[in-house]
Amino acid sequence: MSLTPAAEPPPAPACPTAFRYWEGRNTRAAKRFERLVTALVGSGPFPTDAQASALCADLFTGDPVAERFVAEVMHGEAGPRAGRALLDTALASGLDAVPDAPAAMRELFAEFETRPDWVRPDLVEQGAAIWRRWGTMLFSFAGAETLEMYTEAAVATPLSLAGGYAGDSALRRFLETCRFWIDVSQPRALLTPGSDGRATAMKVRVMHVSVRARVAGHPEWDTQRWGLPISQTYQLLTLLGGSVTPALGLWALGYQTTPSEIRALLHFQRYLGHLLGVRVSWYPETIADALRVLAMTIVARSYDAGIHGAELIESYPAAFAPRPEQHGMQRLRAAYNYRINSVYAAMYMAPGTRRKYRMPPVFPWILLPVARFPLITAMEVARRNCPPFARLHERVMVRHRENWFRAQMLGREAKFDATGALRR
Repeated sequence: MSLTPAAEPPPAPACPTAFRYWEGRNTRAAKRFERLVTALVGSGPFPTDAQASALCADLFTGDPVAERFVAEVMHGEAGPRAGRALLDTALASGLDAVPDAPAAMRELFAEFETRPDWVRPDLVEQGAAIWRRWGTMLFSFAGAETLEMYTEAAVATPLSLAGGYAGDSALRRFLETCRFWIDVSQPRALLTPGSDGRATAMKVRVMHVSVRARVAGHPEWDTQRWGLPISQTYQLLTLLGGSVTPALGLWALGYQTTPSEIRALLHFQRYLGHLLGVRVSWYPETIADALRVLAMTIVARSYDAGIHGAELIESYPAAFAPRPEQHGMQRLRAAYNYRINSVYAAMYMAPGTRRKYRMPPVFPWILLPVARFPLITAMEVARRNCPPFARLHERVMVRHRENWFRAQMLGREAKFDATGALRR
């Protein structure tokens, strides 16, 4: 009696070699985790194979519409300054204010100004309002959670080459990102043509494309290993980093975000991603699917960022430290920001990751979030049960984040400019 040989499993879909999802998924630890989660909740912790394949493919995908604009206008014969002037004019006064606008620019603005059918304005506004009520806590959490991904060369290499988040310029670039978060979460900012929020989103989109083009052509970048710089999939992870992860992570500090609010955040981030040129093949629309994407990313990690990742991680808390020219209240404010952001970095980095880097000590300042937890919890309960208090709370948080930003910027303005050369 002959036996038919068992069919070999199909090959895993192509991924950048450093994104080790298919290998990581088959490790003993991942299989134990999968069995445990499935037994507890009745479904697996990872995306379906089709969804995972789409995310792997999008690691090689960029933003073709904006890339044509950058190549033909920003990097065209007129040069980046003239291209930026055209962009600023169109954002301030509309595309009709740009005589003989290039075809690539018209295509970009036609896509940017067209609202997709799936957009629900009520959810977009609800998500933006959650960012407003988080105030500067959104900044601190987002800065801290990103440190964990700086261990991946696919994330760290573009940032290291561009130089903005490393060394002495780390605070300035982080503050530009804070300005972006403030602008896009103003009331109806994403839904109102000509708003500062939409203008900032377009500037950031063009900045991403400019950095992508320069990094992709750099000898240090390995497309087979890492995919495309600032790929669609990593931009999707950034969107999840502004929705599901802070909504869940901030519970540890007393901030209470409900499941329905998290779904609103996912929708808000999806539309923000649309304005930023994020066109992933599959976008998670439920909390469970978002968590599956995060689980996929965790098992895919290769911890290959080396010295470039170390520079980025260690530069972040150091960026807040008091500077020699600061005195009095300004110095005290800087000292507080340094200590509290060091605490948040410790809270939201894995202990095993943090031990590998030179990070500031956090005791006794780790007691600050513990002491504030009852107060924040009480404010959250009052906010959820008393609408007048909720409106007052939001106004206070909005005023605080703007004052904090201005105090940190010392009169400077965010430029969102990526026309300069890479630093090496």
